[in-house]
Amino acid sequence: MSTETPPAPTLTPAPASATTETNPGTVVADLWFDPMCPWAWLTSRWLVEVEQVRPVRVRWHVMSLAVLNEGRDLPEQHAALLAKAWGPVRICIAAAERHGEGILAALYTALGRRRHVEKAEFDEAVFVAALTEAGADPALAAAATSTEWDAKLRASHADGIGRVGMDVGTPVIAVGDNAFFGPVITPAPKGADAGRLWDGVLLVAGTPGFYELKRSRETEPIFTWSGMMTYHARPSRL
Repeated sequence: MSTETPPAPTLTPAPASATTETNPGTVVADLWFDPMCPWAWLTSRWLVEVEQVRPVRVRWHVMSLAVLNEGRDLPEQHAALLAKAWGPVRICIAAAERHGEGILAALYTALGRRRHVEKAEFDEAVFVAALTEAGADPALAAAATSTEWDAKLRASHADGIGRVGMDVGTPVIAVGDNAFFGPVITPAPKGADAGRLWDGVLLVAGTPGFYELKRSRETEPIFTWSGMMTYHARPSRL
């Protein structure tokens, strides 16, 4: 890795265009994530799969559950979890500033896999390992406990949450001017199933006046392929 520090790019809001300039047939999906959220992780893995079966390119952005829940009266356990949520989002913002937002896909994958699949707690060692895997400066692990990046973090969060309103969380997806929270799914669909869900989500989210489609969650997040197969083997409830 070069020891020369590249210039820090400025984070800017995602443009409204839903297609790329280089390939007008490719749809851009902007995703705002918080690495702590298991449901955002599953949605992100679905979008990675969508990129393989639809002309879609994902652009990655950071939002923060810690910022979203500031000032709210929360149960002690929830508040303690959110206190730990500052570290990973600060690191993501710092890495995007140092290396460009293109680093976020690899960094989120490295962080999310450790947290949600390998069940590691976010600490300095995990941050260093994830940054190194993503090709980012491992010294950026120090950003976890620094407020230096908070203004940029809040700006990125506001860009995402401002598209959908304060009564939702992460993930937020925007396709052009059409933005929505979710989908909340488990396990993450693969192959043709991922493509069909994408088609359906765009259809309902793009319907004027459509706001909500919801049912109670009866299954915890499923991250492993073996868990996904077990899930699919369960009999349907009619």
